[in-house]
Amino acid sequence: MSYTALYRKFRPLKFEDMVGQEHITKTLKNQIIAGRVGHAYLFNGGRGTGKTTSAKILARAVNCLNPEEGEPCNQCEICKEILDGSLTDVVEMDAASNNSVEDIRSIRDEVNFLPTKAKYRVYIIDEVHMLSVGAFNALLKTLEEPPEHVKFILATTEPQKLPATILSRCQRFDYKKISDENIIKRLKIICQESNLKATQEALKTIAILSEGAMRDAISILERCSQENSEEITIDLVKELVGLPSLKYIHKLAKAILENNEMIALEAIDDVIKDGKDLYNFLWEVIKYVKDVLVYQATKNLDLYAQQELEQIKELSEKAEKQRLLSVIYQLSDLESNLKNSMQKNILFQSGIIKICMNQTSGDISSLEKKVEILEQKLNNISNGTVSVPRASGVQSTRQPQIRSQSTSTTARPTATKQTEDWKQIVDSLKKTGKIRLYTCLVNTTVNKLNDQTWEIEFPNGLTEFNRKILEDVTTRKDLIQTIALSVGHEINIKLKDTKTEKPAETTSSGFDDLGIDINIIE
Repeated sequence: MSYTALYRKFRPLKFEDMVGQEHITKTLKNQIIAGRVGHAYLFNGGRGTGKTTSAKILARAVNCLNPEEGEPCNQCEICKEILDGSLTDVVEMDAASNNSVEDIRSIRDEVNFLPTKAKYRVYIIDEVHMLSVGAFNALLKTLEEPPEHVKFILATTEPQKLPATILSRCQRFDYKKISDENIIKRLKIICQESNLKATQEALKTIAILSEGAMRDAISILERCSQENSEEITIDLVKELVGLPSLKYIHKLAKAILENNEMIALEAIDDVIKDGKDLYNFLWEVIKYVKDVLVYQATKNLDLYAQQELEQIKELSEKAEKQRLLSVIYQLSDLESNLKNSMQKNILFQSGIIKICMNQTSGDISSLEKKVEILEQKLNNISNGTVSVPRASGVQSTRQPQIRSQSTSTTARPTATKQTEDWKQIVDSLKKTGKIRLYTCLVNTTVNKLNDQTWEIEFPNGLTEFNRKILEDVTTRKDLIQTIALSVGHEINIKLKDTKTEKPAETTSSGFDDLGIDINIIE
């Protein structure tokens, strides 16, 4: 006796056996009971959600000699012949391989003949979106006004590819992805009837990996059942599906977040030696970093064991949200570049090193220290507590005019929300290691011209060095992404030099220890 795949062996034979599509099965049963079955149906939805199964049940139900509450009995002569495929009145056609005008014309010629045994001649056309333009045109008239003894059931995963003239002639039913809970329930029934043992974690993993497709879930279960194992475990599922070991994924993600290039390269070497595909591995790393970000917000994740959740928790406590988002952006860019590359290993390794270097370029700790000292000294100057060296070498201890103006008021004006928002964005650049950007923008203000355009103003002047940094494509992209993460959408940036016409005086001391040229504007 030939072997039958599990997804075929356990294909539902009645509407009530289907799970997750109750909104459709209830309507179809009511139509059959009321005798108001349409002449053309369009079943649309993702793979493995029950479209073809529903079509076959409907074909039996409308022809069944002893229907029961809109369900086929599956015991009468007609039902049995439809089940074993011997009844010529029910025709299943794959439009992917039979998509020509001649194929549809043959159907158009056949519909004029009465059924041989059944009440209705039923045509089930799967993947109907694959029909050619000519084939669709040949089907139009027949689909709109078929003989009373003909029913059409069209199934597709891509309804947007169907002409509007076809869509308007059919009753459309949209199939949803099946929930993980319903998939797990069905898998438990299959395991029980097939004498298979599987852990709850393994079934949960299969359900998540199937992404709402029951057929995919049953196929994964069947593949796992063919291993010489007493029980199907989560590790066995991950190994057979081809997922890289989580220890490699965690190792690389942790190395990136800690800017450890050596450990990152070690993780990549481990994956290459293990024979895993680097593109799939990169995709898993992106999803893993995303899961760390999700855990930060929800403190809850599926698919992970308790020990794995502890590792994710550790990373979520170390990395800030902005940092995780930045890494996801950079890894996604690397994924796009890797897709069409002929040298995946080289590009992957160099790309990971670059991501680490983006966070550690230069001596960040030293730069941060210099920036803090610079900020303190600039604050002291604006408060009039530090003397400003003159070009002639004579010390001037007079306070800036702004000092006398501010002291005449009882309190400083409250900063606007716009100023505070911009300050937070600039501070986030420092926290994520973008020190060059931070130093360029530390004393700037922003003027929001509209929802799509911001004007960055430089009260102390925009130097050529800073302009060159800000007009660099990569740097500008980093700035736009940082702002987008804060406001929720990308904006256009303009630079405005609002420096006064008065000559600048260069300090000759006070900032020499920073190794930075400072212009003092009176």
